[in-house]
Amino acid sequence: MSDLQISLLVIGAVIVAAVLLFNWIQERRFRKQADAAFQAPVGDALMQPGATPRDMHKRVEPALREPVFDAGGLNEVAEASEPHLQIDSAPSPAAAPAPLGDAAPDLRAASSIAPPPPPTLPRPAAPPVAAPYDELIEYRIRIGSDGVRADVFADAFNHARTLGKAVRWMGLPVGAAEWEEIQPWREVHYQQVVVTMQLADRNGAVQEDQLLALCAMLQSTAQTHGLRIACGDVAEAIERAQAIDRFCVDVDVLIGLNVVARGEGAVNLTRIVHEAESSGMSLGVDGVFQLLDSRGEPLYALCNHDAEPFSATVIKGQTSQGITLQFDVPRVPDGLKVFDGMVAFGRKLANEVGGILVDDNLRPLTDTGIEKIRTQLTQIYERMEARGVPSGSRRALRLFS
Repeated sequence: MSDLQISLLVIGAVIVAAVLLFNWIQERRFRKQADAAFQAPVGDALMQPGATPRDMHKRVEPALREPVFDAGGLNEVAEASEPHLQIDSAPSPAAAPAPLGDAAPDLRAASSIAPPPPPTLPRPAAPPVAAPYDELIEYRIRIGSDGVRADVFADAFNHARTLGKAVRWMGLPVGAAEWEEIQPWREVHYQQVVVTMQLADRNGAVQEDQLLALCAMLQSTAQTHGLRIACGDVAEAIERAQAIDRFCVDVDVLIGLNVVARGEGAVNLTRIVHEAESSGMSLGVDGVFQLLDSRGEPLYALCNHDAEPFSATVIKGQTSQGITLQFDVPRVPDGLKVFDGMVAFGRKLANEVGGILVDDNLRPLTDTGIEKIRTQLTQIYERMEARGVPSGSRRALRLFS
């Protein structure tokens, strides 16, 4: 017999043995399953007397959590303990022992009884919403506590007004899911507090000493009352402040259109005031007419060239060297449409008083000149959208104030 034949015989024997072993294992497994199918059912762990959470599968519903602070304020987020499922320890009627003298229950009959439905698990409480914080234009300080009174921040609240930048105070009341503006004179307890300082406005970027002063002031308050505090990175905030300030300088444009008399004449203010009131403009306490939007924000303004502002009672025949329409570009939503409306109103005023519409250099405004302004406005608004500061948005109103 050759070596090849011997090898084939060995391989065949191994295959046959493997098939027999596999069949034996399968038969043994099926037998165990059949035996288990006719045994008495195993009691429901949830319904056993004295069952505790440790005896059951430790499954909990996922829940979002707000960051919590450690005692030193260095760790951004501490691990919060998972919620535990609470189970009543009293035995259910199905598990109660039979009365004395009764016969023992038939296990075969019990196997046909459907098990009771599992208890309904309570839904986890909805997590609180995140604190209102604008990461683009604000520096943030977070404070955690077990329930601090609002009046603890009264001194810091008043001192923050002298720092030169807008400061917002927001708190999450104990047991609440919504943040609110902190008012130190109210008797409210807060579990979390967020204090923010605006990084830039029309007065320029925030300075390092302003941020450090706010942080030091709140750290002192936190130390006095045993609060947890985490101040943002000052150096990183200064970089953001300078970047947003450079952007604001580039797009902070005020467009002025003027109506002046032809030659050496003057414009009739009585007619100007009548047209302004007829167009829905309101006269402010500063003597300037403003056309307001639905939010009460000005779209454009009308002021007198002369030193004397407009008044509620205009003397008949009163004249002026001219009037100016002003359009604050970054603060107006849908700016191109508003600009077109202001141009149309300026031309109407010019026709009413026999004047002429000119730019700030007293050059007559032609259709070509107006179209150049519209092109510049389009470029500005595209830059604002790309930077996340749409014109007329809440963020824009805060930055350009």
